[in-house]
Amino acid sequence: MDSLTEQALVFIASAILLVPLFQKLRFGSVLGYLIAGVLVGPYGLKLIPSSESVIHFAELGVVFLLFLIGLEVQPSKLWSMRKHLGGLGGLQVLASSAIFGSAAHLLGLPLQASIILGFSLSLSSTAYALQTLVERNEFNTESGRASFSVLLMQDLVAIPALALIPLFAVGEAATRSFDWMGALRSAGTIVLVLVAGRFLIRPAFQFIAATRAREIFTAATLFIVLGVSVLMQKIGLSAALGTFVAGVLLADSEYRHEIETNLEPFKSLLMGLFFIAVGMGVSLDLILQKPLLILALTAAYLVLKSLVLYGSARLFSLNHENSKRMALTISQGGEFAFVIFGMALQLRIAEASTLSLLTVVITLSMAISPLLSILNDALMARACKEEAAVPVFDQIPDEAPEVVIAGYGRFGQIFGRILRAQDIPFVAIDHDPDHIE
Repeated sequence: MDSLTEQALVFIASAILLVPLFQKLRFGSVLGYLIAGVLVGPYGLKLIPSSESVIHFAELGVVFLLFLIGLEVQPSKLWSMRKHLGGLGGLQVLASSAIFGSAAHLLGLPLQASIILGFSLSLSSTAYALQTLVERNEFNTESGRASFSVLLMQDLVAIPALALIPLFAVGEAATRSFDWMGALRSAGTIVLVLVAGRFLIRPAFQFIAATRAREIFTAATLFIVLGVSVLMQKIGLSAALGTFVAGVLLADSEYRHEIETNLEPFKSLLMGLFFIAVGMGVSLDLILQKPLLILALTAAYLVLKSLVLYGSARLFSLNHENSKRMALTISQGGEFAFVIFGMALQLRIAEASTLSLLTVVITLSMAISPLLSILNDALMARACKEEAAVPVFDQIPDEAPEVVIAGYGRFGQIFGRILRAQDIPFVAIDHDPDHIE
């Protein structure tokens, strides 16, 4: 199908048919999207000839996801995560890179290729893991916060890694050198985003909100997210990481909830399209040619990475259950590895056949990962069935008051003054920005 409208109908129909079915079977929406991509893609029913036509557009889903996650992570909360962010995340990346890189070298790959591929296999799928944590309401749990810290550290490390990859090039491509001016330009752009987020974006939202034109507020939100994304891509940085920083800067904004509401539909649709595009890239021909080898490599990859994650979490004082949940949540390969594979092929660091094989392994790890979480939940439910206590519904689990004042006019402000006098925190909601100020 060549028409854009026809392709859109195929994507929507496949999602409508398969995603509710997989959610009903408790496999999660991500696996449903992946299977939908396999079916409609070039290796399935061939309804869509290639994933390249949609993958770049679909990557906007990851950009929107990271922006919304940034809105939930206030700078103070980010600072409180520094132990897991630098320690746990850094240890996982180093240990996984060393193990996978050593294995690749022992299997006969050159040292340069082993280092690059070992690092790429240490990365996890930010898109898949965060979507799963949100669906399972585990984002604010201890294992969820630890998982997010590791994922964020991986994204932070991946940026300079992409800049250093040309140093590992061989042959004619090895003539390229590290672009120091590009690095300085990148640093300056990040500072520009930080300054704009603090001093320009908030007043702009206040001005737009005063017009009470909802569609313009939505347009402004999309402009900021897409603008930061394009700016980061122009200087060779991760668009997702840039929009995450922009989201963190707006986390304390009084318009945070309005921004979330406007972006959520775009994020959900584009995330689904992203997973369909990943599924379309699964080479069924390669799987049929070497089924045992691919399954063995995928199983070994998931087991080794889970063990590294579990051991790292235990070293940082997470208990057995939280360490296991974190390991199962982020044991799959990451979409960032596809970017690294593309660079490795272009710079002749690794052979195309090797990269194709690893691409299938990473994609399969994404598909198998939710099944492992479901199996773990079933085993836990069976083990705890006899010990399950009767829940007590007449107790308040949290002593902190949660007050929402809907409408902050003259009457709402009286309540606000009373609550402030008693040092009781509250959230005020009003359509008039002057009342909020």
